[in-house]
Amino acid sequence: MDIEQLREYILSLPDVTEDMPFGDDCIVYRIGGKIFACLSLTGDKHVAIKLTPDRNNELRAEHSDIEPAWHWNKKHWSDIYYERALPSPLVKSLLKESHDLVFSSLPKSIREALSSKTS
Repeated sequence: MDIEQLREYILSLPDVTEDMPFGDDCIVYRIGGKIFACLSLTGDKHVAIKLTPDRNNELRAEHSDIEPAWHWNKKHWSDIYYERALPSPLVKSLLKESHDLVFSSLPKSIREALSSKTS
């Protein structure tokens, strides 16, 4: 999976917006205004995603290409090195998992507004 395929997949998820609040080094992806992924545009090709602490620990133990996120809370965020040996279906699954986790943590009124917009 390359950076364009990754970006295209993230933007295909429901109600995703992208912006660059931290400068030209990364693209931030949000749902309901909350960040669920941050795609690095410099250095090693990676995307930081938010997952539960237990899930992050599990993934880091299983995959050397998943590490604690460099500039994020390492308990809740992992860097996924998508151009290394990780299979594309796994990367997509983890991005969807991050998206769904953040969506589920949004206030009910925002979740309902987003759900009604897509139905």
